[in-house]
Amino acid sequence: MSDYALSVVIPVYNGARTIGRVVEALASLPIANQMEVVLTYDGSPDDSLAVCLALAEEGKLPITVVEHARNYGEHNAVMSGLRHARGAYIVTMDDDLQNPPEEVQRLFEHARDGGYDVVYSYYETKEHESWRNLGSRLTNWVAGVLMDKPKGLYLSSFRCMSAFVAREITRNTGPFPYVDGLILQVTQRIGTLKVRHLPRAEGQSNYTLARLFRLFMSMALNFSAIPLRAATLLGLAMGAVGFLALIIVLIEVLFGTPPTGWASTIAILLVVAGVQLLMLGVIGEYLGRLFLTINQRPQSTVRHVVRGRLARDDRTLRETDAV
Repeated sequence: MSDYALSVVIPVYNGARTIGRVVEALASLPIANQMEVVLTYDGSPDDSLAVCLALAEEGKLPITVVEHARNYGEHNAVMSGLRHARGAYIVTMDDDLQNPPEEVQRLFEHARDGGYDVVYSYYETKEHESWRNLGSRLTNWVAGVLMDKPKGLYLSSFRCMSAFVAREITRNTGPFPYVDGLILQVTQRIGTLKVRHLPRAEGQSNYTLARLFRLFMSMALNFSAIPLRAATLLGLAMGAVGFLALIIVLIEVLFGTPPTGWASTIAILLVVAGVQLLMLGVIGEYLGRLFLTINQRPQSTVRHVVRGRLARDDRTLRETDAV
């Protein structure tokens, strides 16, 4: 039996100026007396950790702070938070107030009342930069091609899942987790709910093109062999083109004037060499990830887990009642 009806897992990175407002808004929800918050501090350079620890001791909500020893990334932080969540349902959300906290209860109730294992939010209008919106659309399109994603489903980081799903996906201990890919491997009992998306309240997005590229690689290479098959097909296609070019050259040698320039030859060599390097890169990426996984590169390293005053008192009361 779960200790709470709902856990809210929030990765915190450069969120010192916003996480307090997020927790305060969550504490004002009607379901607050059945809810806990798990804050995963992901090694950010600001004073987010001190803010999180202070929030835990203030006692507006039962709060658990999971401290990473260094920065591992959003999906790794979510996985750590899920491992320490004790709710029957778990909502994951960002720390930047772009996900309105009042929508948390709607997500939870939609999942509970609809009998869904997972409910993803989607937005009528996304208040992100245009390049990030484009990246999200590309990621969702690729997920539809590489993974068994239901048609039309938008994969959002603002989602609600059951404790069953959280338990199953946290069995994964690999160094490159992609939470949505793991969810799709566990269940297809998935619902959606339209929610509001607000402009960023403070600072700039922590996502960069490099971070989005790493996320894309985790999704593309960790959950499908399609890139390897595509590399094979591309190699076959280039081989066929090369064979056709060889036949044309032989015909010109036997029945016409042999080519005298080297530009066409160099062009073909460059194309073929580029394709070969691309295929080697794909294979190398698979092998590199396999090497790091076999050598047990950690998904995350947790330095401390601190349960706030209400979380400690609540656990003590429950253990006393059980006796």
